[in-house]
Amino acid sequence: MLINGFADRIEAVADHLFMPWVVGVLLAAGLFLTLRTSAVQVRRFRDAWRVAFVRRGTDASGALTPFQAFMTALAASIGTGNIAGVATAIVSGGPGALFWIWVYGFVAMAIKFAEAVLGLSFREVRGTTVLSGPMYYLRDGLKSPFLAWLFALVAAVAALTTTPFTQPNSIALVINSVFGIPKLWAGIVIAVLTWLVIIGGIKSIGRAAERLSPLKVGLYLIGGLIVILFNAARIPGVLSMIVREALTVHSALGFGVFIAVRYGIARGIYANEAGYGTAAVAYGTAQSSQPVQQGLNAIIEVFVVSFVTSTISAMTILLTGVWRSGLTSSAAVAASFNTAMPTVGGWIVAFCVFLFGYTTLIGWAYYGEQFFEYILGRKVTMPYRWIYCALIPFGAVTKVDAVWAWGDLMNALQVFPNLIGLIGLSGFVARVAWERLNSSSTSTSPR
Repeated sequence: MLINGFADRIEAVADHLFMPWVVGVLLAAGLFLTLRTSAVQVRRFRDAWRVAFVRRGTDASGALTPFQAFMTALAASIGTGNIAGVATAIVSGGPGALFWIWVYGFVAMAIKFAEAVLGLSFREVRGTTVLSGPMYYLRDGLKSPFLAWLFALVAAVAALTTTPFTQPNSIALVINSVFGIPKLWAGIVIAVLTWLVIIGGIKSIGRAAERLSPLKVGLYLIGGLIVILFNAARIPGVLSMIVREALTVHSALGFGVFIAVRYGIARGIYANEAGYGTAAVAYGTAQSSQPVQQGLNAIIEVFVVSFVTSTISAMTILLTGVWRSGLTSSAAVAASFNTAMPTVGGWIVAFCVFLFGYTTLIGWAYYGEQFFEYILGRKVTMPYRWIYCALIPFGAVTKVDAVWAWGDLMNALQVFPNLIGLIGLSGFVARVAWERLNSSSTSTSPR
């Protein structure tokens, strides 16, 4: 009863923040940045695909190649929120939630473009060490040390109390439902595997992300397309239902437009992370002298998250009718995959949930490290890594509702100082949005 009451209180606070404050602020900021950059996500979409897989850096400074930085950002943003979070949005908010995931995904491209541009433009390079993130563009670009410190504090708490709980929770849930392995044991194994990578720092994380990110996206795309094609005849009806439920205040299914918006935007930002500054940390590590290149990579990152992986999750459970079954989180997606590929479908989802969650865990470990280091200095790095991993088994057995409600709350608190920086520095971002790419930066030859 105590845990249920705590979860209810957290969810109530999150609801008050997300509806209407965070929803309105994020959509307005995304629209503003879209207009300020002359719709950079549309105007330079072809350029973005052209540079998405560039492997060679254009600058000796930096910790990762541009491709590794891109894959690290993709690893961190494509987490179980793309599977479990999207499924939760559909089950709780109705089919219309997917429409609002798409809406936010479109404007989120401009937000994340700005974050990546500013992350590379305002960073500190100390030999082989790179310090990056919203703290630095708030401090050095916006000239607001207080906002920089405030953001670092909120983001540090979020990194340590959200990701080690949400990602293992979804991984353990689907592994338990598919293979019957106890959640605690799954959490312990996940913690050990996470420690093996993050203990080596950002270069170790970058190498892991470079290998695992393409694998997880490719496997989930193939499995999801099989389910979608298996139910192809229902696609027109489901698409019509998505739009109708997104825009109808009182629908026959009992879901209102406000609920669809709340869950769509909440899970949308949880899925693509645009709006709370993490992109600046990842892209700021790149061996690149061109902020526009990193910004264009960020556009493709959001596209993959919002219009590919999140759409697959939502469409599979809508087409198969699993969203009405009472299942939620990753278990719902596993059940939908099983309708087209009995047993094998569940295994695919279980493996993808593991890859999605695992790569997010290692990516966010570095994010949190940067936030804590800004506040407490380099000495906190190693203790933080150990504490981060120690929390993972607890996350695996935590109540799902409390986990996601807390994640929504922390995301909301992180958004406000970051968006102040993005709006305040939007003129700088707009100039970069028109910059040409050097010809050497578009080479796809191996690094």
